[in-house]
Amino acid sequence: EAPSNAELIKDDPNDPYEDHGLILPNGDINWNCPCLGGMASGPCGQQFKDAFSCFHYSKEEVKGSDCVENFQSMQECMQKYPELYPQEDDNDSAPSGGADTAPTDSVPTSSPDSTPATTENPAAS
Repeated sequence: EAPSNAELIKDDPNDPYEDHGLILPNGDINWNCPCLGGMASGPCGQQFKDAFSCFHYSKEEVKGSDCVENFQSMQECMQKYPELYPQEDDNDSAPSGGADTAPTDSVPTSSPDSTPATTENPAAS
């Protein structure tokens, strides 16, 4: 096969459609990052942006300690839309019965002992 002759084009840090991480090369927040899970565009998007921006740019000794009001405002907004923003407490309390069995399932000593043996056999083959 012939080597590719594709021309590389330098990324534009201001292009909202470019695939970047959470923080753009220029230090700004990438509100289009999939890592934000659409939080910046929902009904509480502005409150989220205000709180997140405050935290990101915070110069306080305890980072974000100057942003408490912003986060309270965001939380109050999110509580108005429980179907879009489920509370972690609701999720934690519902499967608590299942959580009791989950650690038991993952704790058995026989499984970890047998797992490396199974892993070693295919590697040795």
